[in-house]
Amino acid sequence: MKQLIAVAPRKAALLDMNTRAVEPHEVKVRIKYASPKHGSELAAFRNEGPHIHEYYDEEWHAFMPRKTQVEGQGNFGHWNLGNQWVGVIVETGSQVRGYAIGDQVCGYGGIREEHIVSAVDNYYLMKMPEGMPWQNAVCFDPAQFALGGIRDSHLRAGDTAVVFGLGAIGQIAAQLAKLAGASYVAVVDPIERRRTAALEAGADAAFDPTSDDVGLELKKATEKRGVDVVLETSANEFALQHALRGLAYGGTIAYVGWARMFKGGMEWGKEAHFNNAKIVFSRACSNPNPDHPRWSWRRIEDTCWDLLKKGRINCEHIVYPVISFEQSAEGYEKFVDQHPELSIKLGVSFK
Repeated sequence: MKQLIAVAPRKAALLDMNTRAVEPHEVKVRIKYASPKHGSELAAFRNEGPHIHEYYDEEWHAFMPRKTQVEGQGNFGHWNLGNQWVGVIVETGSQVRGYAIGDQVCGYGGIREEHIVSAVDNYYLMKMPEGMPWQNAVCFDPAQFALGGIRDSHLRAGDTAVVFGLGAIGQIAAQLAKLAGASYVAVVDPIERRRTAALEAGADAAFDPTSDDVGLELKKATEKRGVDVVLETSANEFALQHALRGLAYGGTIAYVGWARMFKGGMEWGKEAHFNNAKIVFSRACSNPNPDHPRWSWRRIEDTCWDLLKKGRINCEHIVYPVISFEQSAEGYEKFVDQHPELSIKLGVSFK
């Protein structure tokens, strides 16, 4: 049995994994497919991000300095890379009810050949109905942040919208904007394959920020008004500048991406100053939810899983490329870290 391990910053390897007996409350799952995160997990894989020198203090709701620096968010040499998996239950403990050998399930965890997980009161061991694409299941996590952004933007039926950044979160956000009743949904990304995928999934227009004056194009498409709503998932300061230029007077930007420190690209004395722009920073898992007590992170999770299993969101084009487990170490380094322009969301097949 093997697992994908981050052995050092920006270096992955397939290493042996230990297995053990299943306890009464657990099931053993033989993994068929898996996928990593391309955002926060990548920052940790590169040994970057605010959590190295600081930590978020839940009491103060602020970042505080660490007494000692940590080596990234992952324990290099032991950290099992990966976010979600799909597999088949091959063994059940004596206390397990509601799951059976042969059930196809989805869960959170690293890219490895086998997972042993609790099957008693475990919300995150999700049974997949027959016919549900595995790609939809491994997009459960990004779908939550896409839906959170849609809700925080207050997009309403008839609104015009644009999505900046077409990784998994942005791709799903564009589909959700259509589901929410947007009359026009544009997408923006410098990578042609990502733009094409979003157009095939129903986006109305796509722009390349390296060659298009995106803000002006959005004004042209909306009779000079600009779009009512921006979903910003790229976390790029130049994208935010384009967004401010293309936003309607009084419109809203839902900032979903996890940004690093901006070092340039912003000119907030221009459209941002003149057009009464509103920016809301959106993070689906922050509690309490902005619509508490009616909405919570759990309600967002429930809604996303329902949309995914019913096929109202299509993620089959989002998981690209799909490589074999045997190729996953080199593939993770190439498609997630070194050349993200060659992928949308990496998939791993164990067949």
